[in-house]
Formats: sequence, C-alpha cells, structure tokens
Amino acid sequence: MDLIAELRNLLPDNAVLTAPEDKSPFETDWRHIHNHPALCVVLPETALQVAAIMKTCGKAKVVVVPQGGNTGLVAGAVPVEGLRQIVLSCKRMRQIRDFDPVGDTMIVEAGLTLQEVQEAAAAQAKMFPVSFGAEGSAQIGGIISTNAGGLQVLSYGSTRAQVLGLEVVLPDGRIWNGLKRLRKDNTGFDLKQLFIGGEGMLGIITAACLKLRPAVTARATALAGIVTLEDAIALFRLLKTHAGDALTMCEFISGPAMELSLGHLKNVRRPFTAAAYVLVELSGQHGTVEIEDLLEKALNAALDAGCVADVIIAQNERERSALIRTREGISEGELAEGGAVKHDIAVPIAAIPETIRAVEAGIAERFPDCRLNIFGHVGDGNLHVNVRPPPGRSLHDLEDRKAAITETVERIAVAREGSFSAEHGIGQMRIAGMAAHKAAIELDMMRALKRAFDPEHILNPGKMLP
Repeated sequence: MDLIAELRNLLPDNAVLTAPEDKSPFETDWRHIHNHPALCVVLPETALQVAAIMKTCGKAKVVVVPQGGNTGLVAGAVPVEGLRQIVLSCKRMRQIRDFDPVGDTMIVEAGLTLQEVQEAAAAQAKMFPVSFGAEGSAQIGGIISTNAGGLQVLSYGSTRAQVLGLEVVLPDGRIWNGLKRLRKDNTGFDLKQLFIGGEGMLGIITAACLKLRPAVTARATALAGIVTLEDAIALFRLLKTHAGDALTMCEFISGPAMELSLGHLKNVRRPFTAAAYVLVELSGQHGTVEIEDLLEKALNAALDAGCVADVIIAQNERERSALIRTREGISEGELAEGGAVKHDIAVPIAAIPETIRAVEAGIAERFPDCRLNIFGHVGDGNLHVNVRPPPGRSLHDLEDRKAAITETVERIAVAREGSFSAEHGIGQMRIAGMAAHKAAIELDMMRALKRAFDPEHILNPGKMLP
C-alpha cells in the first residue's frame, strides 16, 4: 500500500489503477492464456514519470512489466506467476514530437498506435511501412520492443529497419536520449539495437525516431491460385524478376487457412477454389497504369510457366481491400473456431515447400486427429504454423500435448537452418525453445547484457531467457 500511495503521488489523477475490473485487461494476454495479478497498473504520460516509477519500484524491489497495446502472441507484456509486480502501460504517451519532411523522419512517443503513426505520415505525403492486422491497437513502443514484422517485410524490412533513434528509460531510472535522426553514426556500439526486439528486458522505450518513405502512389493487388507448394516459390521468383523492389507483398495462404478466413468474414466471397493461394501486391511511386501493367505481365508469365492455376486482379480499392482482408482474417477466424497451438517459424525461402511437408507429416504421425492452419510470408521465409484441436474439441483438450506439438514444429524449422521465432518474439511462451535451440554462448551473452543493464531483475523477468 505504501508503494501504491507513493506512485499516486508521482502520477496524475486516475493514473494508478487498483480495482480488479480496471486491472484485468492489462493482466491478461491477447490470447487469454496467461492471467496473473499485478499490484496495480500505472499510466505515465512522460518519460520523466516513467523514470520516477522505475526508481520507486527499484527501491521497493517490485517488478515492472512494460506494456504497449498488449496485442502480442507470446505473453511478453503481461505479468508472470508469483511475483510482486506492476504493469506500466504506455498508452497515455501519445505525442508526435517532431516531423522532418526533408529528412523523412518522425519522432513519436511510445503510446501511439501503428495506425495513428501511419495516418500521421500519410497526412504529410509520407509512409511508415510496417503493417499488420493489429495495427489499430498495437503501439509503437511494443512494436519496436518486439521487432514486429508484418506484410511488407519483403520490401522494407522489419521494424528494426525503420528505427533511427530511441529514448529509453533504464531499469535504474536514468533516461537515455538516443533520439538521433542520423542515417550514419559510426561512434561505437549501436545501442538502440539492444532495445529493438529486447521485449522490455533492458529498458522501457518511451519515444522513437522513425524512418519514413515516400507515400505510395500506385498499387496493384492480385490473388493467385496454385496447385503445389513449389508453385508459390516459382511465382515469387517470377514476380521478383519482373517487378524487383516493387513487389511489396507475397503471402502464402493454405487451403485450410482460406477456409477459416472466409468462414468468419462478412461480405467477402471466395473468388475461386484452389489448393492454396498466394496474395501479391506491387506498389511504389509509379503511375497506376504502369504498376498494373507490370503485375499483369508478371502474372501472364506465371500462367505461361504453369505455376499459377487461376488469378484475380483487384480492379479498385474495394476489391483490393477484400483481398487483403482474406489474409488478415485468418487469425480472427482461427480464434473464433477455438484457437490453436501457434508457432512462428522462419526458414530459407527455398526450404518453404519441404518445411511445410515435413510439418504436415510430423503432425499427422504424432497427432493424427489435429488440424493444421498454415500461412505466412513467402518473401521472407516466415511461416505461421498453427495446430488446431480435432473437430468438436477445444484448445484446452490439447493442453497435455502442447509441449510435444511445439517441439515437433520447432525441431523441423531449426533442422532446416531456420528459427523457431520469426516475428512474434519469445515472451513467456517460447522460453523452452530458447533453452532447446539457442547456443549456450548466445544465452551467456544475453544473460550478461541483462545483468549489466538490470542487475536486480526489475524489468520484465520471466520472459525470453531460460
């Protein structure tokens, strides 16, 4: 109670939540798998307030769990079991501090949602290229802390590639002002990289200098039907050959994934039936006719090569939006159907077909009653492999098999020089994978960094490190 009283003295009115009904949304992860209590939830508005919170909690030996939009899939931003802890939500840190139209940069605070950042950039004829389904809720601080990927990594890179500088509150309450707008700065360690993808283990990101791109003036989008997994790779290679960097999206959607999506989307019809699908988009600063012609020529080449069985090209923004929704609706459809044991793997692009086949064979052999939902990003080798319970059963019925299912999928990915976590991070739910697959020397270096930055383990313990 003394800690809560002190926090209330530090923060504005209504910035310390203690009622169970007020804390509950911050204590439960997006998938409703982890739900552990916090002493309170604090809602600072400035980096100085975050710093004061860290100093106060450090003295009291109370853990701080940083949280953005709480849209993560590995429970990295919610409390763990058995600790005295508070949740620090950045949702009230919402200022756009600077916009540089010459240098194509924007300094924003951590609580702005991705959609708000995109809209602010668009209002100045610029683009922030990170894009994924939860962009209306996911916050910039959390997106950077997890190095989020999304639909356009193929062309623009992950979040890491979009960050020039950071402002970070360290575990001891000091504020590091690294909000540089420089494209080149060769003066020692690039410290910001320690916090990008760091999952709030080393510091709390309170603001970021983001790299912007010129606004896209033309898009052309199509959905292609394929027969074999190799067709997806052949189509990707043809599109890269014809369009180069104008190819900004190349998404694989399995037949079961399409079924889940269309089963829960309103006003979206199946354009045609295929064994599997590839959603593609070209974009850039070209004329609309030019970019559409480029896509049409590439798809005609794919049809001639026999790697595309059917195709539909969006003729307007309404049709484009419907095609994009078929991809974004997969996770919502899966959740509505009861959820799945989720995996986020990456393999070399050429290894995608054999990886999918190995997963299908491995799951069929060990868990023949389970169903697979596989989709992902052809252009960067990232596959979302989700194992669903048998018909009529719930995800709870897989509880005693989750570890074995995950071990099967992760082992297959790692055996193909892949990763068991491509864009979702580690959080609480991938720690076993870190212990099983991460080299001992890598874990040693990571633990050394944690000890150096946070010797008292105040920030987000129970995440990432075994």
